[in-house]
Amino acid sequence: MFNPIKIESLRALSDHVLVSEMNFSGRQLSSGIQLLNDDMRTAGIRPRWAQVYAIGPTQQDISVGQWVLVTHGRWTRGVDIEDPTGKVTIRRIDPSDVLLISDAKPTDDSISDAILKDKADRW
Repeated sequence: MFNPIKIESLRALSDHVLVSEMNFSGRQLSSGIQLLNDDMRTAGIRPRWAQVYAIGPTQQDISVGQWVLVTHGRWTRGVDIEDPTGKVTIRRIDPSDVLLISDAKPTDDSISDAILKDKADRW
């Protein structure tokens, strides 16, 4: 098992955006319906919300603490770190692929409109 890297402070370079809190688990719709985890499936092709953890000094559109909706797949694999608040998974996103910005944590009750490629992909 991988142990998180202990870090006291983290700084992004140039206009880079580092995020945390990206959700890959199942979702609950506002109606109460539970959707299974769709990560690594055709149905999981959708934008995802993440909270901005750090920004580079030249980034002017996004602030730390905001929530951003990122186009599907426009993030790096996560790196587990341990900062003074606890264990956090950090990812770098492409700032040009941010679709929306929110100051409050949004609900993720979107449904993918991806086409399932075969019957094996059906839930």
